[in-house]
Amino acid sequence: MPIVVLLAAAVFAVPLFKRLGLGTVLGYLAAGLLLGPSGIGLIADPQSVLHAAELGVVMFLFIIGLEMEPARLWSLRKQIFGLGAVQVGVCGLLLTGVGILLGFAPAVSFVFGMGFVLTSTAIVMQILGEANQLSTDGGQKMVSILLLEDLAIVPLLAIVAILAPSTGEVSMVTRLTGIGLALGAVVVLIFLGRRIMNPVFSLLANAKIREVMTAAALLVVLGAALLMQSVGLSMAMGAFLAGVLLSTSTFRNQLEADVEPFRGILLGLFFLAVGMSLDLSVVAASWQIIAVAVVSYMIVKALAIYVIARLLRSSHKEALKRAVLMSQGGEFAFVLYTTAASSGLIDGPTNAIFTATVIISMVLTPFALVGLRYVMPKPVQSLDGVVVPEDLSERVLLIGFGRFGQIASQALLGQGHSISIIDNDVEMIEAAATFGFKVYYGDGTRLDILRAAGAPNADLVLVCTDNKEATTRIVELMRSEYPLVKVIARSFDRQHAIELRKLGVEYELRETFESALSFGAQAIRELGATEDEIIEVVAGVRTRDKLRFEAQLLGGIDAGRDLLISNAIEQAREGGVERPAEQPVVPEAAEPVRPT
Repeated sequence: MPIVVLLAAAVFAVPLFKRLGLGTVLGYLAAGLLLGPSGIGLIADPQSVLHAAELGVVMFLFIIGLEMEPARLWSLRKQIFGLGAVQVGVCGLLLTGVGILLGFAPAVSFVFGMGFVLTSTAIVMQILGEANQLSTDGGQKMVSILLLEDLAIVPLLAIVAILAPSTGEVSMVTRLTGIGLALGAVVVLIFLGRRIMNPVFSLLANAKIREVMTAAALLVVLGAALLMQSVGLSMAMGAFLAGVLLSTSTFRNQLEADVEPFRGILLGLFFLAVGMSLDLSVVAASWQIIAVAVVSYMIVKALAIYVIARLLRSSHKEALKRAVLMSQGGEFAFVLYTTAASSGLIDGPTNAIFTATVIISMVLTPFALVGLRYVMPKPVQSLDGVVVPEDLSERVLLIGFGRFGQIASQALLGQGHSISIIDNDVEMIEAAATFGFKVYYGDGTRLDILRAAGAPNADLVLVCTDNKEATTRIVELMRSEYPLVKVIARSFDRQHAIELRKLGVEYELRETFESALSFGAQAIRELGATEDEIIEVVAGVRTRDKLRFEAQLLGGIDAGRDLLISNAIEQAREGGVERPAEQPVVPEAAEPVRPT
């Protein structure tokens, strides 16, 4: 019953929170809070769930370890171990000081501050991914910092174990024995990872039994975790070391694929358990300290990130965005606080205060980003060395000089036609200039730019932009202002092609249609089809697509689908398959016509 309830809560809450832009982590936390003792009380003992769900964190760290290939670490060494280390160190020091000012003991303040330093990887990666900024310079810097923060959880867990109060007198011999056992366990794990694991996985792979490979992957993760736990270190550290040792293994991808489903479910269960563990009565009794902690921690962390970014020569815009986006605490804070509570370093009420502080900061992040849009400086694109069109008079106007436009222009240039080319990407214009192309800066969706680019006097306008809405807007302007000028356009998909045809373009081409057709032709060529057969098949596909397109243009999507079914039935009949009597017969015009 509890498992069914937990799964149902996750299935409903997580997609809802993601749709609201609040992230999956907050969805899990909210669902857990609802089910726990502070909510409707369906789960009375969240600690029992939490202990089992900690395996999700173990597997998460194993996957992080798998991604820590030495080559990748070396290529990002300056950003990870330079920028990342500086940000984590400075923010940790400042937030520890804030904790002391709030009245916590130094060791407790350290745990509180360092937990808050660990930014939510889930939130930041989701926001960067949705904005297509993961591959940008600013995005790569944030990813590098997140990477170091993920790595930092391993030594932080070890430090928590050291700071934890001892239960009695411990002799020096006992301490030295513990350190020796820990080092010995690490050495054993390194030996197994380097010498034993790959041969074992090779034997299992040759057996070709998928479930055994999955069991072996889980055995590696849990075995390494238990080995570290048995000598007084954290399970997470063991899993991480196992992942690093296998990061260059030929079975790395297989291991990651086998562990990933368990990691996702158990990590979600961990966040559910954290939400259930949040004691709202303690939060209500300590709302003043929580409110002060949220505001002070987020402001101090954001200011520190901004100053560090500016000192390391990031632009004001990049530094401001990084400061706002990374000012919250993250999911690894829950791991650190839970470990600290389990070891006796902090008590239950303090854990509730810390957890509530991090959760509220995560909730505030999407709203802070909305506010950022109003204070973010407007992007100003430098036009140094870029020419703006002014009364151009070439016979052909090409709008959009990306990959599609560059290829399309070659036939025109080969025939000696003079072309005016405009684009609104300054970097692309500068790159084109190095190859001898004269590209003018201009936004084709503006009527004044079209006029200056010579659209009124052009014989032909080629709309080659890679933005669906921009292409439609340009065609609308051309048809309303210059209806006698011929326009051909690049369309995004079939529906966009129909839209452009209805607007009156002379010709449109779906951007992937011809390449996909050639690709399919090569596929059947590789499978042994003769050139005559390829010509006939491709002509048939082209003809049926044209008929279906015309039917959709005149009668809507359903008409095109009906014609497609008819075509398929008639084609089956031609191949000797009996046609169902209830289906309409395709018109003769739909028969593939072999070109002469």
